[in-house]
Amino acid sequence: MNFPILPGSTIGILGSGQLGRMLAIAAKQLGYRVAVYSPDADTPAGQVADVEAVGDYLDEERLADFAQRVSVLTFEFENVPSAASEVAARHTIVRPAGSVLHITQERLREKTFLRDNGFPTTPFREVKTYADLHAAARDLGLPAVLKTASFGYDGKGQQKVYAQSDPAEVFANLKGATGIYEAFVDFEKEISVVAARTADGKFAAFPVFENRHANHILDVTFAPAAIDPKLAKEAVELAAGILEKLGVVGLLTVELFVTRSGKIVVNELAPRTHNSGHLTMDACITSQFEQQVRAVCCLPLGSTALRAPAAMANLLGHLWEKGEPNWAAALSDPHVKLHLYGKTEARKGRKMGHINACGRSVDAAIARVIAARERLLS
Repeated sequence: MNFPILPGSTIGILGSGQLGRMLAIAAKQLGYRVAVYSPDADTPAGQVADVEAVGDYLDEERLADFAQRVSVLTFEFENVPSAASEVAARHTIVRPAGSVLHITQERLREKTFLRDNGFPTTPFREVKTYADLHAAARDLGLPAVLKTASFGYDGKGQQKVYAQSDPAEVFANLKGATGIYEAFVDFEKEISVVAARTADGKFAAFPVFENRHANHILDVTFAPAAIDPKLAKEAVELAAGILEKLGVVGLLTVELFVTRSGKIVVNELAPRTHNSGHLTMDACITSQFEQQVRAVCCLPLGSTALRAPAAMANLLGHLWEKGEPNWAAALSDPHVKLHLYGKTEARKGRKMGHINACGRSVDAAIARVIAARERLLS
């Protein structure tokens, strides 16, 4: 079905967090109505949507009723059970397809897909038993990273394994979950490519983003990434190949490592908009959220051109520990753009918002967002 879904139609979103909020705002700016579905009420996305439906993702009757009321259904995060997309697909168009969700929401399936299709990834092994852990360490060496195969993000469910680590403790940390043991990647930096693909195969990628983390959570992103243009081209070509092979209709983010030897290794995939792409809201002609709407509705993709070097800084819950942050101080720089997510409770490590800014150079943009964030505590 390659016909356009025109403004005035209703877009359904499974998931109702901050990504859904910004997606809903972009959709409404284009003239669409928005309905969101999740187990929670008064959510970041629900606050701005036309309809906020509350129900379990595995409640087939409620989900079917929701799907029948929308023209197309998309996702704001990948931890929606793939069974939910199968139910929805009986009643409406689902983009990207549930098969994409099924692969990308579980690390073993994802890594197997990448490896089997010739995309560069670190060697890995499945870990279900204590013996599996020993065999993986023997075959792939140490140090390494052991992750839970499902439901991991922002460093959750991940642990580094060293020669001096206690294997029994490492295995116990899986808490009965299936694990994936990954050979250690000696990387210099982390980058990401946010890209879109339409039902008729049109592809567009945003400039390559470079990402800096703190405590396993994205801290600052900037573009263009400080990498060789040939590597940037290679990263975009990898993303194009992955979206094509998966048959993505919509948006997908490819997270990559740049190794110290100058190679690119695919780390993870996310079939949605991404934290690293938030700077597109103010720095690119088309934001990642508008691009997702365009892609799933079969509209022409927008320009991904960067207007100027740009940076984004995440705002986490600790900034609220001594009371309401000083928004006026942060915004005293007229070039700073503030985006808050409407979350009612600030917790340590919780993403509450972000700050974007452009500059004459990447360094200037980074300095601007970091300074603005520091002023929040003044």
